[in-house]
Amino acid sequence: MNLHERIARRRSAQQGRAVIVDRDHLSPVVHRPEPIGRGPVLEQLLDALEPVFNGELPSPVAVVGPAGSGTSAIVTALFDALNERLGESSRSIATTTRAGSTGPVTWFVYVDGRRVESAFAFYRAVLSVVSADAVPESGIGTDELRDRLGALLGRRDRRAVVAIDHHDEPETLSYDRVRELLVPVADSTSTVAVGQREPDDWDGTTVTVPAYRHHELVDVVTDRVSTGLAAGALDHESVRDLAVWADGNAHDALAALFGAAVCASEADAERVADRHLERAKSDVPEDGVHVDRALALSETRQQVLWHLVSVETAEQPIREVATEIADRSSLTDGTVKRFLYELADRGVIERVPLPANGSGRRPSTVEPRFPTIVFRALSSAADENGSETESRT
Repeated sequence: MNLHERIARRRSAQQGRAVIVDRDHLSPVVHRPEPIGRGPVLEQLLDALEPVFNGELPSPVAVVGPAGSGTSAIVTALFDALNERLGESSRSIATTTRAGSTGPVTWFVYVDGRRVESAFAFYRAVLSVVSADAVPESGIGTDELRDRLGALLGRRDRRAVVAIDHHDEPETLSYDRVRELLVPVADSTSTVAVGQREPDDWDGTTVTVPAYRHHELVDVVTDRVSTGLAAGALDHESVRDLAVWADGNAHDALAALFGAAVCASEADAERVADRHLERAKSDVPEDGVHVDRALALSETRQQVLWHLVSVETAEQPIREVATEIADRSSLTDGTVKRFLYELADRGVIERVPLPANGSGRRPSTVEPRFPTIVFRALSSAADENGSETESRT
């Protein structure tokens, strides 16, 4: 963001007196174009991808880091920059010699495994980058999409580097499955596996992303505050405390920041107070999952979660929780109960044992493993249910 945009943003905030100036700049699911404090890691990844600048494919690379370390932000930022800075109108990278002749073209494709679970969706995601033509969402078969990709990458001077993110999460497209889908164009593609761990039996290059150090996380949060909140809405000491509390996890820090801003906004406060921060921090589960895991679900499953966070589950077994959610929605008890068990298996919610009430199987309830304030504010289910996030002051 340039200086003129910053000035305009602050001026607008002062005129409206809103504590939140730009929600996207606060959101933990929105990546910045240039990740803060990740220069050395970006250099390592560029080293691993160096062959593309000579018209060759790099060896497979794994980008690995703990939760909240910014692996996704690093890869998306670098891929976007490569496609934009060195690309043609087709978003490709063309290596050009001093004499002006154009050499091989390599596309950099980022695939979000949370949202791409089938072969059809995978081929469509890749084609949306490498093809200048629009790719149909329906009315076409998987085989035809695969053949289109084969035709585009069939030339000896056309290649693609494909990153598959979140390959190691439940119910996402695995790295092995991606390699299998790319077999028809194996000679024209290379892969980047992005996640918290390397693929099984990994023997390629690994770029390790460390957790943020406290001062780096302070810089990350400060950058979001300076562009997402009104001037003076949050003091530097609170930012430092938030970074220390998050202990190197940028997702948790930004989820708490976003949640506190929502709380302050709903209370018509002019700044984010300690009570807003404490409420938001208590809403971020310890060892929880990224809120995007919940936001990537189908709208129906998001609707179930949207109601779940409003239900008092502490002493209710799953069947009673399912009934209460069904009463608030258009879904049946059976469907809701099935979804709850499914989401627990995925790790998005957690089954918690309840006290035994006699003979038989011990009952259990479910609790969210994601920041609920952020989810309710960003989920498409909020519109479906006809209301916004409840006041949390």
